[in-house]
Amino acid sequence: MVVAEHGFAAAQVAVVASVADVATGSIYRHFPSKASLFSEMLRAVCVRELEVVQAVADEAGRTAGQRIGDAVATFVDRALRGGSLAYAVIAEPMDPDVDQVRLDARAGLARAFAGLIQEGVASGEFPEQDARIRGAAIVGAFLEGVVAPLAERTVGPADRRAISGEIARFCQSAVTGGKV
Repeated sequence: MVVAEHGFAAAQVAVVASVADVATGSIYRHFPSKASLFSEMLRAVCVRELEVVQAVADEAGRTAGQRIGDAVATFVDRALRGGSLAYAVIAEPMDPDVDQVRLDARAGLARAFAGLIQEGVASGEFPEQDARIRGAAIVGAFLEGVVAPLAERTVGPADRRAISGEIARFCQSAVTGGKV
């Protein structure tokens, strides 16, 4: 809640402690620094989002391309619903320790998309391509694509659907050879 309202830079441990109704010292007993506290918070958010993407990627009965589009659209929609917190997680400059958590999360997302791409190549749905590179590129594309709308801070439901759909189609076309 504190990060969602103020961002990482402005969020202070004392404010987090106050909102959590605990003493500041109690937080420092569990987390030696603000960076370690926020690293753990970011890790929890990223794990949850990866689980959502992986659940879409694992759905049976649909093509790899459909699942890529749906996973991207789902992530983007959730980010747009998350507003300031999503902006902080995706784009706000952070401490190097916190940034490492962000990089690890992006790598996890890239592996999920690479798996779908490998599946699509193996089935003949997609042309031959480097799944690892394209998976990372998809993650970079949808994360970058969502930053500007998040920065606007006011994205309604119709805009969320349009933005999610556009970014999803872009990512799908990157692996299908332009056919979406």
